[in-house]
Amino acid sequence: MISKSTIDQVYETARVEEVIGDFVQLKKSGTNFKGLSPFTDERSPSFMVSPVKQIWKDFSSGKGGNIVAFLMEHEHFTYPEAIKYLAKKYNIEVEETERTDEEKAVADERESMYLVSEYASKYFQETLYDTEPGKAIALTYFKERGFTDETIKKFSLGYCLDQWDSFTNTALDKGYQLNYLQKTGLTIVKEDSFEPSKTRKFDRFKGRVMFPIHSMSGRVLGFGGRILTNDKKAAKYLNSPESDIYHKSKVLYGIYYAKQAIAKEDNCYLVEGYTDVIQFNQRGIENVVASSGTALTPEQIRLINRLTKNITVLFDGDAAGLRASLRGIDLILEQGMNVKVCTFPEGEDPDSFSKNNTYDDVVLYLQENAKDFIQFKASLLMQEASDDPIKRADTVRDIVNSIAKIPDRIQKEIYIQECARIMNVSESVLFNTLAQIGKKDQSDQNKKDRQEQKAFEVVKTEPVAEKVDVQYELERKIIEMLLLYGNEEQKFEDLILKENEDGNLELEPESSEVKVYEKIFLDLQEDEIELTNERFRDIYYKLIAELNEKEDFSINTFMAEMDQSLVAEISSILMEEEKYSLHNWESKQIYPKDKKIGVSQLVSETILTLRCFLIKKRMEALQKNTENKNDDNSETLEEIVNYLQLNMLLNKKLNRVLS
Repeated sequence: MISKSTIDQVYETARVEEVIGDFVQLKKSGTNFKGLSPFTDERSPSFMVSPVKQIWKDFSSGKGGNIVAFLMEHEHFTYPEAIKYLAKKYNIEVEETERTDEEKAVADERESMYLVSEYASKYFQETLYDTEPGKAIALTYFKERGFTDETIKKFSLGYCLDQWDSFTNTALDKGYQLNYLQKTGLTIVKEDSFEPSKTRKFDRFKGRVMFPIHSMSGRVLGFGGRILTNDKKAAKYLNSPESDIYHKSKVLYGIYYAKQAIAKEDNCYLVEGYTDVIQFNQRGIENVVASSGTALTPEQIRLINRLTKNITVLFDGDAAGLRASLRGIDLILEQGMNVKVCTFPEGEDPDSFSKNNTYDDVVLYLQENAKDFIQFKASLLMQEASDDPIKRADTVRDIVNSIAKIPDRIQKEIYIQECARIMNVSESVLFNTLAQIGKKDQSDQNKKDRQEQKAFEVVKTEPVAEKVDVQYELERKIIEMLLLYGNEEQKFEDLILKENEDGNLELEPESSEVKVYEKIFLDLQEDEIELTNERFRDIYYKLIAELNEKEDFSINTFMAEMDQSLVAEISSILMEEEKYSLHNWESKQIYPKDKKIGVSQLVSETILTLRCFLIKKRMEALQKNTENKNDDNSETLEEIVNYLQLNMLLNKKLNRVLS
């Protein structure tokens, strides 16, 4: 267990905008920050971070919470893992008691796989530096590639001994289960061909130098291994198989080391191989990632899209591979991103070019040779088309097909103009072609929609307006007021019910100066009102106790001690009005009034409105009791009249007209 003092220190030190900024590109928006949702595929920002409240809210997915909740949602951390991650980021020493065997046994499957992968990474690193084969074979290979010790250690490069089961046996001796070694793909288990009742265990990466593949937060997900012998039967590069923690189509090699540089430079260099990433980093260019030995996927592009809208794709001078890469560029365009392409001289690739040139030379080359994708695609395809009119027409159509994938209409028009200039074709022809492609895509989509509709029986009903749950909204507002203003002293005008000279009931004002939480608690207690929503009720009593006990009440500290499901509820309440800032009303010369200006009025009106609502419910219940005309309903009718009179007085105070 992690000590409470460590947890408190983590919450006091960590800044939500700094931590989330490592995963999502955030832009200032008033007192808050906004960005693209890391949980959904979107092009307009709906993700808000509040440095003041130290919480976040994703309006597209409905998720929200504090700094720990983000790490648990985004990185699938357990609560202790999230605390440890933050402690490491802010150099806080973690005090904890030793985990028992029982606690280790209840760790979930994913966590066990992460632990096995972390161990394997350390083992391969130790093998590289602490064994003779590691130093003689693998370390020599890395040094020949030009990697320094600092780079090797930064990227946790390692070596798996050229022995059938050396790693597997060592891991088993350390107490790691074969089940998880097999599920992560580190160990292959096969039936013994001589004794079918027995199994044999093999190290998947036997005799390979190892490249750990990290998540955006730095967790080891899997490995890439390169063989060092000339065995033609074995693959040159071998990746971990798909598992619960490793999905190669959703991972980018180097993203952990590149994320901050990508956001800072507002550009991402996309390369093909592990060594390209490492060599660029060593040269001082850190905003670079690789697609982990797979064709580029939409998930990988969205990973970059959270950090920047700009991608520069880097290719070596091999023309044969360029044609296949065009599909990847089209995928990037579909995500609404800006694409540039840079090729290196023949015989060079990003690895060799950055190794053989200075930082300034590499940066200058990239600046001078990065072409817009239209220029790149046109020059590449025109070389193939040569003087053949049919091929040339196909080339033009191919480029317009790429432009059609761009979501932004203005960008489309600009690219059409550029294409017309480069290809020497009239703009009107290209716009007509673009329109035809658009019609065909729409027709295909309509056809698909019709097919889907036929698969289900659809019953048409008139849309019914969703009924507002008044009591839910009022109770939610009470929690919000306690969170935001609970410890503030405000001047309140209480209403005392008195009988005047004529014998009629009147509400007389009486001023008092108390804290907001005291006013709310006393008013609800006086009327014997209890919150009906279970979650609100739970939060309410915890809040009242906290505000009563602590003068220096802090939302951040309060949320640190709450169950994570309640943390999400609290952040949702606190960030409710932040979503309106996404619309940037000020730019439309609409200036919303600050709630804080009339806190006492807000509190009083909310309590009065809740009273009126409950009185109305009570009157409706009493009216049902009078439906039986055979009963003596005189007392009930008198009670209804009293409630009716009180309701009119309260509504008069609220400036409401009752029918």
